[in-house]
Amino acid sequence: MYSIAETEEKLLKVTPPPAEGAEVPEEVKAAMIRQAMDILKNSYAPYSHYNVAAAVLMSSGKIYTGVNVESALLTNTICAERNAIFHAAAQGERKIIAIAIVGGPNSDDPDDLAKHDYCTPCGVCRQVMRDFARPDKMTVICAKSETDYREWTLEQLLPESFGPEDLEEE
Repeated sequence: MYSIAETEEKLLKVTPPPAEGAEVPEEVKAAMIRQAMDILKNSYAPYSHYNVAAAVLMSSGKIYTGVNVESALLTNTICAERNAIFHAAAQGERKIIAIAIVGGPNSDDPDDLAKHDYCTPCGVCRQVMRDFARPDKMTVICAKSETDYREWTLEQLLPESFGPEDLEEE
């Protein structure tokens, strides 16, 4: 006999959430980076040996996380950023405020900062972000630690982008 029970979500929630396009407060950035660093050990990267984790802040204030998961057929691999965004989308979320990304080669130890890179999102992940955010309003944070990070708008990382509004009929 199986027992099926609901569990409480283990998500951080920022209250009130930062407004779209507003500066993300330092303590929120640090919390997002820490969330990503805490799950980095769950990355499954037996082929590339490049571990990545992401924490995405949605307009609800909830922070969803994800890690990269590789497959022997590498085209089936999913990046941490898309994993986090799809996790949020599965819960009904549709608007990204910011994303924090951490990782590097064999960096499954979040305290081994020497192995961390400023891990920027791939082109596919940038395009998926574009579907859930206004590029001039979304913050992308690439971190080595809670205090050592770089940030851009999505527009800076994906200029002249194609988005959902380009498919709207007039």
